[in-house]
Amino acid sequence: MATYILVGTLTDEGRKTVKERPQRIQQVNEEMETFGVKVIAQYAVLGLYDFVTVVEAADNETIARVSVEFGSRGTLRLMSMPAFDISVYVNHIVVQPESE
Repeated sequence: MATYILVGTLTDEGRKTVKERPQRIQQVNEEMETFGVKVIAQYAVLGLYDFVTVVEAADNETIARVSVEFGSRGTLRLMSMPAFDISVYVNHIVVQPESE
């Protein structure tokens, strides 16, 4: 499973939904599971985005499907970013193994 960071911004309609039914946030997380996405952590944040969610999914296509599905509802704008462990970054990207 790959790790992804999802940052989300509520639309006007999304803010109205959360105000009227705050439990909807947990329901969305449960819906993600039906797409094969596991929510690892979720945070409400202040600033440019309203939520930061860390998830695991099989591949980019799965995350793209989630983004299209939830974005098409008109209540949330999502940006998805693949993420990897810092040790992978240091050991395989920054420090390239020497060629034989």
